[in-house]
Amino acid sequence: MTTRAPKDEHDEAGLRVSPPQASAAGVPGVVHGLKDVLEQAGVRRGVKTLRVLNQQHGFDCPGCAWPEPGKPHLAEFCENGAKAVAEEATVRRVDAAFFAEHSIADLAGRSDHWLGQQGRLTEPMLREAGDTHYRPIGWDRAFDVIADALHGLAGPDKAVFYTSGRTSNEAAFLYQLFARTLGTNNLPDCSNMCHESSGAALSETIGVGKGSVSLTDITDHADLIVVVGQNPGTNHPRMLTALEQAKRRGARIVAVNPLPEAGLHTFKNPQTVRGVVGRGTLLSDHYLQIRLGGDLAFFQAVNRMLVDAGAVDHAFVDQYTTGFDDAVAAWRKLDWDDVATATGLPREALEAFVEEVRTAGSVIVCWAMGLTQHKKAVPTIREIVNFLLLRGNIGRPGAGACPVRGHSNVQGDRTMGIWEKPPAAFLDALEAEFGITAPRRPGHDTVDTIRAMRDGRVGVFMAMGGNFAAATPDSEVTAAALRAVPLTVHVSTKLNRSHALAGQRSIILPCLGRTERDVQAGGEQFVTVEDSMSVVHASRGTLRPASDQLRSEVAIICGLAQRVFGPSGPDGIPWASFAADYSAVRARIARVVPGFDDYEERVAVPGGFVLPHPPRDSRSFPTASGKAQFSVNELEVLRVPPGRLILQTVRSHDQFNTTIYGLDDRYRGIRDGRRVVFVNPADLEALGIADGAMVDLVSEWSDGDRRASSFRVVAYPTAPGCAAAYFPETNVLVPLDHTAEVSNTPASKSVVIRLEPAAA
Repeated sequence: MTTRAPKDEHDEAGLRVSPPQASAAGVPGVVHGLKDVLEQAGVRRGVKTLRVLNQQHGFDCPGCAWPEPGKPHLAEFCENGAKAVAEEATVRRVDAAFFAEHSIADLAGRSDHWLGQQGRLTEPMLREAGDTHYRPIGWDRAFDVIADALHGLAGPDKAVFYTSGRTSNEAAFLYQLFARTLGTNNLPDCSNMCHESSGAALSETIGVGKGSVSLTDITDHADLIVVVGQNPGTNHPRMLTALEQAKRRGARIVAVNPLPEAGLHTFKNPQTVRGVVGRGTLLSDHYLQIRLGGDLAFFQAVNRMLVDAGAVDHAFVDQYTTGFDDAVAAWRKLDWDDVATATGLPREALEAFVEEVRTAGSVIVCWAMGLTQHKKAVPTIREIVNFLLLRGNIGRPGAGACPVRGHSNVQGDRTMGIWEKPPAAFLDALEAEFGITAPRRPGHDTVDTIRAMRDGRVGVFMAMGGNFAAATPDSEVTAAALRAVPLTVHVSTKLNRSHALAGQRSIILPCLGRTERDVQAGGEQFVTVEDSMSVVHASRGTLRPASDQLRSEVAIICGLAQRVFGPSGPDGIPWASFAADYSAVRARIARVVPGFDDYEERVAVPGGFVLPHPPRDSRSFPTASGKAQFSVNELEVLRVPPGRLILQTVRSHDQFNTTIYGLDDRYRGIRDGRRVVFVNPADLEALGIADGAMVDLVSEWSDGDRRASSFRVVAYPTAPGCAAAYFPETNVLVPLDHTAEVSNTPASKSVVIRLEPAAA
């Protein structure tokens, strides 16, 4: 097996299509995961890394935020977790010689897959204004350039500090402290593009913007688990093990999704005999193929039917909630024709689901971006809370809300204060601890950041991890906006699209990955993360860093802060001490962030500790009324003009967020390519388009059309009237102003498109 990066771009002319699979994982999952590790990291390095992945004295997976069980399996990782480790533990290198060979224009013309496959960044790089290439720059000089640019701004709000969900708690806390010491709340993050809708809806209704269940609620207690708008087989594969445990215990599972996904059908657990040589475990008892954007109508209809059937826990409703009568009055006005149009489901399917709910003692609803990236995402999730409140499914074992986060510490970053709209209590605590004057005006979220860059209102854009250019909507607008910024700074482990869309001046700062040893002046360090179920635990890298010029995220922030504010900062903030010993950072977190008392001692316990969650822990609701809030949510049916389809952007199986591991999506039957669009055969017939035809995807918006060229049509059992295609290739079709109400999250799951023959 080779560890060399591909030299040339892949030709998608070899794309192959076969029937989709009906089961996920199994032995092929093991083979594919290990193949990537061995190809990129080699046998010795790869085995050493996987051995401690998600173990209590090892490092947390840099992939998704699914929690570890109390007793982790010896191989507590999935196929895509192994691929994530391979990407970070790779022996491929992107050094000064690479940048000398490849101009920025050359990089901009490359695919996301090619860029990611080149390997780890090894030294700081600078693109000066007018330069065609990045050139090496020392750390001190890099900090000087950034500090000078920040000092030269007309005001602190001319700076933006973006954060990826892989940033540790310690780095996130220091990053927001740096930004607020500077004087801005411009702290957009990847949460703005994924679960911002969840946080907004849950905060409004139960008073806490996080899920209310634990892993054991799923595995040991739930009677009914509803998986809606989520594809765990690709996006959170270790969740399949939890669903299998629940199913074999006797739980029922209902999948609500526009696409039939292998991971929602059958799971072949490669760690069990039945998963290797048997048929695996059939997961979903019912599959409801809902029309895109129909989830609000679905839960409104279900809630109306539960009320009509007298299946309401009135004791819970009377004691713990408010707004019930208004919600019922709204449900009574529901138009059943609108429900049928919005959901695409027959009345019998709704009735069968209601019967599942009525016979279940405890119900959990799990969801992901299939719900959060619609115009009506926040009302939809509020309606899910209505559904849970109706039968008292909050605050007892096996029941509750379960938004399944993607990035491994996206929830922890928000807990640490990475938010453009921080609560006053957090800012009060920050001021009391550090003596700063924290800004109170709201900052830019991700979409507003793009608008500000586009309009010339940003002088410095800094990204702590992530791939901003590939993660965001309206690709051409975003690219132009980034290129117009006087200085862009990217703290990264690997080459990505954002580096190729450099600002007028641009700096790349290479950092340690989660897999690598972090040795500072105070000795070897560890960091902490928070998983999707509010468990905080330690993460310790074991590999030798990819380059001796790499610095940790904590060290980078502290080094830059010393250059901007002076050695001790304007208020005596001990940045150098924080860089030397991360326990000093955790001590400050414990005094600022609720729930982190005795942080150092509690995180030393194997498995870490669980943050408080009043609705889950005691059925107490920190809302204005002190009760959980039923809500009234207006139904708006998405009606599509003739000859149009509703497009959702999705990941392939060889992908995590914007990281493209490979060019296969074997569960959906795609090999050696990504430019495909999945369309229902009946829709293709009605449109007069043949399976296998080459088309352009054209989205329609008030300011004009947007086009993604040369996609192969794949006849696929999608919901009628709906289509799907991979991002980031189709981000170009998502208008910047097409966002969710309240959360301002890009509505990437409901884009109206037409198909046109591709140019010859």
